[in-house]
Amino acid sequence: MSCSAIFVFPGQGSQHLNMLSKGRIYDSALSSDHSDVVNYCSDLIENDVIKLIEEGPKELLDQTSITQPVLLLCSYLHYHEVKQKLNLNPRCMAGHSLGEYTALVAANSLSIISALKLVRKRGVLMETSPSGSMAAILGMNADLIDEICKTVSMKDNLDVQCANLNSPLQTVISGNNEAVEEVQTLCLENGAKRAIKLKVSIASHSSLMKPITNEFSKHLNEINFSLPEVPLYHNTTCSTAQSVDELKDSLAQQLHLPVRWVDTCNKIMLYDHKYPIIECGPGKVLTGLCKANNLPHTYLSSSDVDFYEKMNKYGK
Repeated sequence: MSCSAIFVFPGQGSQHLNMLSKGRIYDSALSSDHSDVVNYCSDLIENDVIKLIEEGPKELLDQTSITQPVLLLCSYLHYHEVKQKLNLNPRCMAGHSLGEYTALVAANSLSIISALKLVRKRGVLMETSPSGSMAAILGMNADLIDEICKTVSMKDNLDVQCANLNSPLQTVISGNNEAVEEVQTLCLENGAKRAIKLKVSIASHSSLMKPITNEFSKHLNEINFSLPEVPLYHNTTCSTAQSVDELKDSLAQQLHLPVRWVDTCNKIMLYDHKYPIIECGPGKVLTGLCKANNLPHTYLSSSDVDFYEKMNKYGK
């Protein structure tokens, strides 16, 4: 089988125990083809990564500095398996937050070893940032949520903003605890259907991440990047980088700027609808968001039990 596809890669929150066995990539992870990468990841997190993924403890798997390299590894293994079995030609790529690093590896912009090293440092730095929280606001226009965030942030010691613009009616907010709680309350009072506090203690994609941006930029400059070999849409700009410096700047700014997934989907919308959208990684978060953004393509998740059966039918 040989055809083209659009690839998307999930971010933090998609991780779960048994990601390898449930995603049918356990054997791949143990193969000699990936032994160097798997061993490197184990050394990096100072744990047997295969055992951690399959057996836990979940509390350790969910620790940001651990989650980021481990999830990157799993998504990378998914992509490698899909490419090897189906010989697909990528038309474009995008990743959600952390998933952008997997996309860069898949687009041959940096090596998997460099990416693992980078996201480990990213996670460690994020854990040093001021504690905060995040919440998903459902059933409310993002512009109205943004106005409420700005109003709340005008108060002393309160700081909150839209962090993930996931779909027209799903936005995640991020900031310090009191501010997030106040925005949740105001959103519900003004028509939001639900306001769900997420089980995190780090305020990703908020101004609380600004203090670590310069330090992370230094780490980015230690890594050898090249421009992606296929169009790759960045979270902060929803455009393709025209230079390596622009690419690095986008990754640094991504720490404290929102993931503009709605705008990213609008870019994907421009690609021929005959190309399937394949989510490479554990879970179906982005598959769901593609549906929520009304993309007319066929969307599939590589972690589906019948993924290869569906793709074989699709290619006929």
